[in-house]
Amino acid sequence: MPDITTQSTNPSNPSPGTFTSPADELLLSETDKQTLLEIARESMHSAVLGGKKFKVTPEEYSDMLKTTCGAFVTLHNKGKLRGCLGRMTGDLPLYKMIQEMTISASLYDYRFTPVGPDELSKIDIEISVLSPMTRIDDISEIELGKHGIYIQKGVDSGVFLPQVATETGWSREDFLGHCSRDKAGLGWTGWKGADVYIFTATIFQHCQK
Repeated sequence: MPDITTQSTNPSNPSPGTFTSPADELLLSETDKQTLLEIARESMHSAVLGGKKFKVTPEEYSDMLKTTCGAFVTLHNKGKLRGCLGRMTGDLPLYKMIQEMTISASLYDYRFTPVGPDELSKIDIEISVLSPMTRIDDISEIELGKHGIYIQKGVDSGVFLPQVATETGWSREDFLGHCSRDKAGLGWTGWKGADVYIFTATIFQHCQK
């Protein structure tokens, strides 16, 4: 499962976008998804090889790719996690967010050594485009496999993407407990005294053969 690291985010003050709740997922076409995956792969190659940053061409992109929203980029090498970075809310157009998060996941995820040139042909790329977050008061609102969760108390926070519950087979309480303890550092039941948000994600990937 993705072991997620977030960059700066403020769920109480999200960036403006074209949708406002988890029900309002960004409707990306197959062309949009392929464009984002191409941006991610070309940006990773340029960053790892030390060349100039891959030149994006926003004039050729759909309006959907110019929307501001949260997103994560996850990298695997033969099933082994090599980097996962993202932001819960957006302050950049989506195409730019994907480019920046890919570069960061490739080179600057502090948990891993940077991706090396010899790995480029082996890296699988997964992109998760997030809906806005909604604060909940009842954990029964969490639909496992559909909703991701973001737990925040003061300066401490943690997040799990929706696919984590599916991949682990956790119950709702396990989902919350692991996020609270392992990600936010609040202890197993710390979520009970914290703010809990839900969101959905549009998830797509390119895997190397």
